[in-house]
Amino acid sequence: MTTQYKKKLIEVAIPLEKINEASAREKSIRHGHPSTLHLWWARRPLAACRAVLFAQLVDDPSSDLEKFPTHEAQEAERKRLFGIIEELVKWENSTNEEVLERARAEIRKSCGGELPPVYDPFSGGGSIPLEAQRLGLPAYGSDLNPVAVMIGKAMIEIAPKFKNREPIHPGAKDRQFYRNAEGLAEDVKYYGEWMREKAWQRIGHLYPQVDLPKEHGGGKGRVIAWFWSRTVPSPDPAFSDVHVPIASSFLLSAKAGKETWLEPIVDKTAKTISFRIRRGGAKAEISKANEGTKAGRAVFRCIFSDAPISGEYIDARASEGKVGAMLIAIAVEGRGKRIYLPANIDDQKIAVTKAEVLVKSIDLSAVEVPCRGTFASNAQGRRYGFNTFRDYFGHRQLVALSVFSDLVDEVGEKIREDMARGDRANADDIDAYANAVATFLAFAVDRAADAWSSIVSWRNTVEATRSTFARQGISMVWDYVEVNPFSEKNGNWNDACLEWVYLSLSALSPNSVGEIGQADAQTVELPPKTVLSTDPPYYDNILYSDLSDFFYVWLRKAIGHVYPEVFRTIVVPKAEELVATTYRHGGYDAAEAFFLDGMTQAVSNMAKQTSAEFPAAIYYAFKQSEVETDGIASTGWATFLQAVINSGYAVVATWPVRTEKPGRMIAVGTNALANSVVLVCRKKEAVAEVITRAEFIRSMKRELPPAIAELQAASIAPADMPQSAIGPGMGVFSRYKAVLESDDSPMSVKTALQLINRELDEYLGGIQGEFDADTRFAITWFEQNGLKAGDYGTANNIATARGISVDSVKHAGIVESAAGKVRILARDELDDDWHPEDDRHLTVWECLQHLVRQHEQDGISHDTAVLLKKINTRAEAVKDLAYCLYDISANKRKDAKEATAYNALIADWTELTKAAAAIHDTSGDRQIRLDI
Repeated sequence: MTTQYKKKLIEVAIPLEKINEASAREKSIRHGHPSTLHLWWARRPLAACRAVLFAQLVDDPSSDLEKFPTHEAQEAERKRLFGIIEELVKWENSTNEEVLERARAEIRKSCGGELPPVYDPFSGGGSIPLEAQRLGLPAYGSDLNPVAVMIGKAMIEIAPKFKNREPIHPGAKDRQFYRNAEGLAEDVKYYGEWMREKAWQRIGHLYPQVDLPKEHGGGKGRVIAWFWSRTVPSPDPAFSDVHVPIASSFLLSAKAGKETWLEPIVDKTAKTISFRIRRGGAKAEISKANEGTKAGRAVFRCIFSDAPISGEYIDARASEGKVGAMLIAIAVEGRGKRIYLPANIDDQKIAVTKAEVLVKSIDLSAVEVPCRGTFASNAQGRRYGFNTFRDYFGHRQLVALSVFSDLVDEVGEKIREDMARGDRANADDIDAYANAVATFLAFAVDRAADAWSSIVSWRNTVEATRSTFARQGISMVWDYVEVNPFSEKNGNWNDACLEWVYLSLSALSPNSVGEIGQADAQTVELPPKTVLSTDPPYYDNILYSDLSDFFYVWLRKAIGHVYPEVFRTIVVPKAEELVATTYRHGGYDAAEAFFLDGMTQAVSNMAKQTSAEFPAAIYYAFKQSEVETDGIASTGWATFLQAVINSGYAVVATWPVRTEKPGRMIAVGTNALANSVVLVCRKKEAVAEVITRAEFIRSMKRELPPAIAELQAASIAPADMPQSAIGPGMGVFSRYKAVLESDDSPMSVKTALQLINRELDEYLGGIQGEFDADTRFAITWFEQNGLKAGDYGTANNIATARGISVDSVKHAGIVESAAGKVRILARDELDDDWHPEDDRHLTVWECLQHLVRQHEQDGISHDTAVLLKKINTRAEAVKDLAYCLYDISANKRKDAKEATAYNALIADWTELTKAAAAIHDTSGDRQIRLDI
């Protein structure tokens, strides 16, 4: 018996381009975005999470045939729902109650008046539970990783608990009301500034001011940053007793007209090195300064003798404890600019020495734990002396982070005193609020660890620091920057740490209950009637537990006693983490088997407990380096899909989510896949049958073409079509218990993906037969020659096979034919005075090329819309041709520029169609205007 359920919008169609557009724009939102509360890797865009949740819960019009009996009525209703989503995904509307309530009303209407609970068993950075909460849905989640658990708890549990509360700190301004977490955020900022004052009293002497030279106005100046270069003993026997710098650059400022660099002064007799500040200079001098002491990739030269210093040599010296650091320059606050001074300033060196002494009296056991997986390992496995988390920090940095961590606990006591003095709440509430403020201040300390390590580098183009986690791993930095926590510039406590937490917390707007716990997804128990929406680990892309150890050790030091159940281990649990890590499992095959088995168990656990009324949404992120060679059949993707299908789910749709602007992907010409794909799944029927490979292919040939045609009708961008076509293709594959190969072995998901891709290619190739003969000639010629000239004889054979001549194609204005050669005209060679209504030899090819040229010039403009309107009945054929030429350009000719042009046109097709539909003829003179 087949289970009956209402089909949801996400199973049929979503306004993918608008969702992707909002997701891409979200990357530029910094201040106030929840992602800035605490670093987490590969977060899903909030816009995409919000849209997916809405589409998971809202009925598709086709599920109510009484109300929407015709295709036209269903399309009209989908268009209305799309409009809600398009407003919902805008960042400006993320706190717009009118827009949010409209979405909630639609969800209630489709869910019997109730808002169902949502669960994410891999909650990570908390994007999905946060957006569920924003939509008013009971939001639940869990994660094995304690750092992820704390991020989720802070946003989903703690902030809502103190919603609309006024701040408790002394001297708080009188306000009529505080919205959401604004009062809590104000207290976090107040007590964070109190921490800075206390820290300055304790360790301010470690950050002395410097005397400014007369040329810079004299007086005292506050240091912004100290520039260090790592050092090793020279490999040259003549200078083996000297530590020499291994610096990747001596260029401090690369700004045009303000170039500033260090000139090393070497005294071979005295065996000393000093540095002089240089400004301006010849281009060759600046270029040389930018090379530091580099002699190649991870190869340096001895500054005394030019002897090579290899990575192997550095790693060997590091294992002997012989890698040091040399202060080479200082940046000081000036009047409206940075002042760079040489490093030979005695009081600065004395301050560092004091820190070396002080650090011996500090309990650093929390950070003296191994950091094996955090370091972005190189092919040779060199670690350069980074063995524990303590090794990532200089002495003064360790002192500062330790003091700020200890002050988090003292803030709790300070808040208890202030609340008790003000008779604000009962004892339980006092403790809960003190712990809440402390939690967010601990996040600020984690931001400090990211900004204050010896892996922080200098961006000389903008004269600012690059944080420790400039990528999803820690890369070796040879010359690093130590910022001043107490300055007023880049990297300080108030601006780089506290302010970001304050702004993110201020912008949180929780609208329902929520709970985040620590649990293994393979065994966790879910609330009843739960909707599954989750963003699991991505095969071997990111080693979350290894990376988050960097923050865990400081969180545990600051608030471990507040949450003993979360911080019960010395480091983040790793053995159970569902990633395919070869170093943990002893090899590639074992790592893949571990991932497949574990993910199958986890998703099976979800499938058993979640409501059958709603489809599940499971995100998967692609690793571009892998898919560039393997495409949609890449190992990680195929393994993940296999786990989902093995768990008892059938895939019913796939939606590619991009966080880059459409038509502007760097690798669009290589058919680069979207950043992630949302798998839409339904529980597989218990009566699912077994079929043969031949039967599977026949079913695909029957079902895939109309499904692809629907995707094209929805203007899915050509670059996204391979991933979008997976949905209907895997829908065929995954609804059966098994698909058997000729030897009776079950077909793998990887093989099914390859067959789906083949069917897509055949479909796009089959479209060509529907075009006019001149266009079909142009397609074949373009595929073979691009825009280059070819032999007339070959061209004539191609034309004859299509029942025309080369002269016909020339007369159509598509090619140039002369001196025994034939060449397709480039777009910029086409007739500028072309009008489709006057063309007596009109072709689909010519219509597309003129439209692409106009779109490249003006984008979605009045003129582009007018041209699409004039093309009229050939518009759909033009769109089909764009898909064909994208496929040829991207996959066969590897022409990224040409592929991008077609992809961008289709990405804007829906908007162009709307604009064209608003145009009408004003009279018989064919003048066209756009109704505004």
